[in-house]
Amino acid sequence: MLKVIILDFLILCFFIYYSYIRSNYPIHMLQLEGYDNDEYKNFLNANKNKINKLVYKKEENQKTPLVWTDRAKRLLKKHKQVNFVFFVVAVIISLIIYNISQNALVAVLVCLVASFLIYFFEARVLLISNKLALPKELEINQGFFDSAQKKIKDYKKNYGLKVLGITGSFGKTSVKFISDTILSEALKVKNTPSSFNTPMGLSKIINNELEPDREVFIAELGAKVPGEIHEVSQLVQPDIGIITAIGPTHMHLFKSIENIQRTKYELIEDLPQDGIAIFNYDNDYVKPLADKTLKKTYRYGMENIEKLDVYADEISVSEEGSKFRLNIKGEGNIMCQTKLLGKHNISNLLASAAAAHVLGLSLDEIANGIKKVEPVEHRLSLMNTNNGTIVIDDAFNSNPVGFRAALDVLCEFKDHRKIIITPGMVELGDIEVKENEKIGHEMAKVVDFAILVGKKRTEPIYRGLIAEGFNKENIFPVSTLTEATEVLAQISKSGDVILFENDLPDNYNEE
Repeated sequence: MLKVIILDFLILCFFIYYSYIRSNYPIHMLQLEGYDNDEYKNFLNANKNKINKLVYKKEENQKTPLVWTDRAKRLLKKHKQVNFVFFVVAVIISLIIYNISQNALVAVLVCLVASFLIYFFEARVLLISNKLALPKELEINQGFFDSAQKKIKDYKKNYGLKVLGITGSFGKTSVKFISDTILSEALKVKNTPSSFNTPMGLSKIINNELEPDREVFIAELGAKVPGEIHEVSQLVQPDIGIITAIGPTHMHLFKSIENIQRTKYELIEDLPQDGIAIFNYDNDYVKPLADKTLKKTYRYGMENIEKLDVYADEISVSEEGSKFRLNIKGEGNIMCQTKLLGKHNISNLLASAAAAHVLGLSLDEIANGIKKVEPVEHRLSLMNTNNGTIVIDDAFNSNPVGFRAALDVLCEFKDHRKIIITPGMVELGDIEVKENEKIGHEMAKVVDFAILVGKKRTEPIYRGLIAEGFNKENIFPVSTLTEATEVLAQISKSGDVILFENDLPDNYNEE
């Protein structure tokens, strides 16, 4: 018996140690899925080729690396406890078998096989750990939420804080950073970093960083399912709400455009009666939301000018940026210049200009702010190169509207060869194949070379290109971004314009 106990103990120590190392990758993927077990299960089912490996290699060039937040650390601790229980059960079973059979070899083999299975199914054991950790997380989250909500309420009452809420299928992060730059011309602003748009992300910023001298707090409101905008609105209590644009993003979760419209409109429903709603009236899915709103509204855009409160005309777009005349009804107009590329960025500037006008900035202050706006990283930003090529980085995310906007920008580079590197669009649900094939048709009219990342995934784009008579020799299907850059090095030359359109999330199945 002692010999079996010693061998079982050694097996236990070995697998506990290596299971701890092996847990990093599953925790990373669970974090990317918002600690949602259902979404994480979908990831497991779609990525069996990755999950079933004996050793998880560290992913290179991660778009969103694992962040050891307090929650991630608590989950790791809980997971270690769950693993330990499983391994102890394996030892107990081994000892029971020894007592029955008196065969030490069989007993130790049972412990070894059981421990290996626990190690092998590490990613699935994490589902149990996460479920057990959830009640405590909900309790902690509610405490942070209540504290942040109270702080916002106190600052609004005692210091006159105004809250600008921004949502939309796309453009919201850009509008958030643009608004920060413009509003800072005259007001003390607290913005939120990167894509902080969840209750917990915003609660952290409010609790830890919002100071009483701030006059405006800018909150980006994100959602993946109906009801989530309501939750974030209850937290930040916006006075002004912007809906930037609505389109088919996260369709695998929302299922329909109507669900997206209802969800984004939750921001407007949660504005106070004297709140102000700002709408992108050029967007066909936003327009009906503006038309049904009874609260005070501002409509912005570049079309149907007679119906707009804030609009741009006299627009000229070049490879160096854009110039346009900003018009605000009742205020006047002023010529503006920006470093941002593309008409869709003028739309984002108009959203922020409308908010700035509502908050009392003059036309001169708004124009000065627009001139200072810098491109947001990975969102149609120009990158410096030392080989004479022009690189446009639009790798953050992609959707049908954004992809077409990027192609429009590419068109502005006259007399240059144009190269695109893209894996296509993802997270579009049932319309993904159709939309990628359509974008292939449009790419054919703009680019000279197409490097498609993911041979199976980009087949719809390939079909669209060929249907337009695009030269097959100028299409390069590759398996990885590394291969794509190798092809790029072979075909590019000085003066070429290279567009990196979309980069797959780390938890997306590339097979």
